[in-house]
Amino acid sequence: MSPPKHVDLLVLAAALAVFVLGGLPLLGYAFAAGAWLLQRGIQVLAGRRVAAELAGGNRQRAMGALAATMLGRVWLMVTAALLAGIADREAGLAAAVLLAVLFTASFAAQGIAYLFESAPEGEGA
Repeated sequence: MSPPKHVDLLVLAAALAVFVLGGLPLLGYAFAAGAWLLQRGIQVLAGRRVAAELAGGNRQRAMGALAATMLGRVWLMVTAALLAGIADREAGLAAAVLLAVLFTASFAAQGIAYLFESAPEGEGA
């Protein structure tokens, strides 16, 4: 059984309770959650496009699309934290920390899930 690839969404839901009970600025949570959900949607759409390009045998376009969306998603999250910080300094810090935690959880879960996936046919381990 592989670990969930979407554990970051569970962390995002749990973070709401932490923000409410801890008295942290909900504006920071709103900015971070909005940016995170938007970038996750972009990630899903990019994954579909990459799969389609790879199925068509166009590796260069697939890797180009993947690289462009990765950079775009990072800029989206940084911009959200910056805008939260402009609105309220504490909210910006809270948004930045939450986004860093979400990224770490997502990255770790994807790596662990990859390790638990079975190797495709023809590849020995």
